[in-house]
Amino acid sequence: MKILVTGGAGFIGSHTVERLLADGHQVVIIDEFNDYYDPAIKRENIRVVRDRITLIEGDIRQPADVERAFATGLDAVIHLAARAGVRPSIEAPELYIDTNIKGTFHLLEAAKRHGVKKFVFASSSSVYGVNKKVPFAEGDPILQTISPYAMTKMAGEQMCSNYSALAGIRTVCLRFFTVYGPRQRPDLAISKFTRLIHENQPIDRYGKGDTARDYTFISDIVDGILGALAYTDKAGAPKCDIFNLGGSQTVTLNELIAAIEKAIGKKAQINEMSEQPGDVPLTSADVTKATKLLNFKPATHIDTGIPEFVKWWLEMRKLGLR
Repeated sequence: MKILVTGGAGFIGSHTVERLLADGHQVVIIDEFNDYYDPAIKRENIRVVRDRITLIEGDIRQPADVERAFATGLDAVIHLAARAGVRPSIEAPELYIDTNIKGTFHLLEAAKRHGVKKFVFASSSSVYGVNKKVPFAEGDPILQTISPYAMTKMAGEQMCSNYSALAGIRTVCLRFFTVYGPRQRPDLAISKFTRLIHENQPIDRYGKGDTARDYTFISDIVDGILGALAYTDKAGAPKCDIFNLGGSQTVTLNELIAAIEKAIGKKAQINEMSEQPGDVPLTSADVTKATKLLNFKPATHIDTGIPEFVKWWLEMRKLGLR
């Protein structure tokens, strides 16, 4: 198949691209290379595959750029491009609406126009908000999102449902639970904590450190993405479906910091901070459905994943990219 990966030079995107190429697919990337973080990092992410892909440097907010990507002739879309992060979305909600909602709309419209019938959408566990039922399951009622980021991801899921019903596009929405691993964005907690601990600088810990996340290693997430792509061909499957992709290993912030300390070989200096608006106290994925229908079997525990990340981070540090 020829597959468009939006945000294909990013953290999750670049790993997905490598796996698709290894499986014999043709890959087209559209990526804006914006300055949310150093674009040189993204270019390094795809350096080894650059000659094997079609790269569209463009913005999904611009219909003309999206059209350039679809004009290459596509069989499927894996839509990973987004403005990410809960806290930045509170500061710049319009940017998140433009990118995550309008950008997704432009892609679905192009898929309808070009007859592309397979569409995998990266959603987020943040759509669950403050869910009192643990672990979170796809059938849980979503009564309140608590950040603009989560709201835009919920809107994206609804658009996928609309286009499945009205245009016959087979859509799969994947709710990612705190993805980490090599190439993780430098603004995310694990990256920031690693840098600060390595440099003997204090880290900000919001709250008492008892907030917990279901950390999911990148290779497990890519397994789920490829499983979702295959699911779009499954006879009898719903035209639109939703799956959790999590590591099923809820870890507190304090436990995460301890794992990074151990991998680096240094103790963290802690700045005690008040809790941040928009943060949820807990994420925990019920992946029963994904295990059954996508053959999703997360295998990497944080005790293994964090040392792999730190090893990669130190290598990038030597290159001046961290």
